[in-house]
Amino acid sequence: MSDVLELVEARLRSALGTPDARAAVTFLGTDRIEVLRFADGEVVRYATLGMSAQPMTDPTAALADPVRGPRAELLISVRTGQADTDKVLRPLAVLAASPQVEGVVVAPGASLDVGEPLWPEAPFSSVLVAESGGLVENLELDAPLDPVRFLPLLPMTANEAAWKRVHGAGALEKRWLTHGTDLRDPQRRSVPLD
Repeated sequence: MSDVLELVEARLRSALGTPDARAAVTFLGTDRIEVLRFADGEVVRYATLGMSAQPMTDPTAALADPVRGPRAELLISVRTGQADTDKVLRPLAVLAASPQVEGVVVAPGASLDVGEPLWPEAPFSSVLVAESGGLVENLELDAPLDPVRFLPLLPMTANEAAWKRVHGAGALEKRWLTHGTDLRDPQRRSVPLD
């Protein structure tokens, strides 16, 4: 599936430019996950490369289909100069490896939690998976392969994550929009939830 990853990297480069850094992480029993860093003025974007090499499989399926199934890579965007956000590389790789390690299907509306701050002193340990197609367009692959979706991750505070579990992803996104929340602020406070 290295050809899939070559196409994915080409799509990332065409949308975000040339990465200025990359790191690789390998977890026991998983394929290698790379995280690419793209600097864009006041914003830095981190994108996984490797999650889409294999399709995600429903954990209730009796057999994993080696060809069919959703494929995705993860993106996170943050403002530069306010925190040591480069430390997000490992947590991001952990999230990208979760379909292989835990058998989860990462899809829009889902919450993912790494159990520790995304970067030093970050008020976030979890993210909301947003819809694909905005920053990086989906990558169509030859049939019968599913397209690769580039899923943005929106950092959530613990209170936001708990509120989202009760009210849903759409309600949290609406609250962020109503309050003009800067989701790229690496040190932002929780949106008012009352």
